[in-house]
Amino acid sequence: MSLYVSNTLSGEREPFEPDDPENVLVYTCGLTVSDDSHLGHARLWVQSDVMVRWLSHLGYGVRHVQNFTDVNEKIVARTGEGDLGDTEQAVARHYVESVIEDMRDLNLDRAEVYPRVSEHIPEIIEIVETLVEKGYAYEAGGSVYFDVTEFEDYGKLSGQDVEEIESQGAESDRAEKRHPADFALWKAGAVDPGDANEHRSDDLPPLEEPAGQTWASPWGEGRPGWHVECSAMSTTHLDDSIDVHVGGQDLVFPHHENEIAQSEAASGDQFATYWLHVRLLETAGEKMSSSLGNYFTTKNAVEEFGPNVVRMFLVSTSYTQRQTYSEATISEAQERWERVERAYERATDAADSVDAYAKVEDDDLRAAVVDAREAFTSSMNDDFNARGAVSALLELASAVHRYVDEVEAYDYRGLVDAIETFEDLGGGVLGFQFGAADGGDATLAGDLVELVLNIREEERAAGNYERADELRDRLEALGVTVEDTDDGSTYRL
Repeated sequence: MSLYVSNTLSGEREPFEPDDPENVLVYTCGLTVSDDSHLGHARLWVQSDVMVRWLSHLGYGVRHVQNFTDVNEKIVARTGEGDLGDTEQAVARHYVESVIEDMRDLNLDRAEVYPRVSEHIPEIIEIVETLVEKGYAYEAGGSVYFDVTEFEDYGKLSGQDVEEIESQGAESDRAEKRHPADFALWKAGAVDPGDANEHRSDDLPPLEEPAGQTWASPWGEGRPGWHVECSAMSTTHLDDSIDVHVGGQDLVFPHHENEIAQSEAASGDQFATYWLHVRLLETAGEKMSSSLGNYFTTKNAVEEFGPNVVRMFLVSTSYTQRQTYSEATISEAQERWERVERAYERATDAADSVDAYAKVEDDDLRAAVVDAREAFTSSMNDDFNARGAVSALLELASAVHRYVDEVEAYDYRGLVDAIETFEDLGGGVLGFQFGAADGGDATLAGDLVELVLNIREEERAAGNYERADELRDRLEALGVTVEDTDDGSTYRL
């Protein structure tokens, strides 16, 4: 069965056919770094991560780019708060570090690159200049706006009618715009204090003067508009045309609609073939959101439940369906993970025992492994249905538990096949970590291993090779495999 995906652009379920049969270009809309991430953000990250892992599993070479928005009035609004710093750059840097740590804790595969808006101002200005030259944009008072009436296909992603859109952007822009739906590509000057104060804590004094970074441009000193940044970063690190654009459902309009308009108007090519939108995570019937204060931070969730339980929770609902966070749903995820993890451990213990034999074969166990792989593949090819994939692993877990309980002489090869299925599909695709400490213990264990490796490098640099070898041997005795490479030492549990 070939991979099929739900394409927001067409509104249809379509066969996945990338432009290059061997390589796929994927862009994921990242986070505006004005606060710690929460489980709503993590849902998008994990679902996108699983999509990329499955494409790689199918044999595609995948180039995945995920951005950071580090230029925004919400970031300016946090300046002077606590130890965040007094500049937009300092606040953004603090939260970029926080988000990267959260991504690591969730065992996300690294993207090819994590571009930031502040690093791509020349590319943004170049796109805006092109749009002005082509007649799709106009300058007004040092700002530049995209003229939606000039782009014939405006609204094709969201189904919006241009004439029914009341306005986009700040109220202060309305007098400058030709049409209410026109949107800013470049904003003159710094952040208006009123725009920043809308997001500023009541505990902080309101900003009185324009603030935030500005850059020189052909239209004067200013800042990029929100939407143009993703077009610049995507085209810079991928291509004018990409295969897959992933983002939250709340970004369909105006953000992604505007990305399409400005990108296609500038290049003349289709911007993205497949638009995959992850539905929102809700709590008590509302979207989980920092602004609503109803969120559970990623850090707190990982610390309390562990990365495997958090990932199990986030993949237990299809990305095309709304998901609800509650004590009941996270408890259910915890039970599912423990059931799979225990089956993996029991299969490993049985395979490593003296009761496992090369000549013993169990048809039921081996059939359960084949069925699990087929069901997993069928589910993932059905629009990245991770929920169905989890069900396949749970069926295999049940088969392993029954098998270990019922027999005395174990089918070694059958058990190894089950173990490899958990590792290849549950680990390689769904991102679970088998055989490792969970929760805060996992992070602590990793930090301690890296500390020992740093000490070992110091011993090697000092010529104390016997001591360095002893440290490596002690780590390996604890189950940590150390590999020395030209770029330094790496390890795996």
